[in-house]
Amino acid sequence: MAYYAQIVDNIVTNVISVHNNELLVDGIETESKGAEFCTNLLGGTWIKTSFNHKIRKQFAGIGYTYNSVSDVFIAPKPYASWTLDKNHDWQPPTARPNDGKMYWWNEAELRWVLSS
Repeated sequence: MAYYAQIVDNIVTNVISVHNNELLVDGIETESKGAEFCTNLLGGTWIKTSFNHKIRKQFAGIGYTYNSVSDVFIAPKPYASWTLDKNHDWQPPTARPNDGKMYWWNEAELRWVLSS
């Protein structure tokens, strides 16, 4: 089973599974054959994604962005104050405390709050 994400204006709008038989060219699985299958079935542009993060950084979800220059899927921005780092991960303005305790991000106060 393979998974493909439909991309519209670099945003993931759909994710579907494709049976391995639809990926075969002369008995070899090819990414382009799966994308072609999706396009023929539903139209649009399709890009393979991976549950195990072996390609394109992370599994695509609806609302994710596809960065074609880096060939990665990027999760939606969790908070307005967070910024994207060079590894395409969202980072808070201050690092989460690393003391083994549970925290949640308070966007109004721009700080980590200890969970009770």
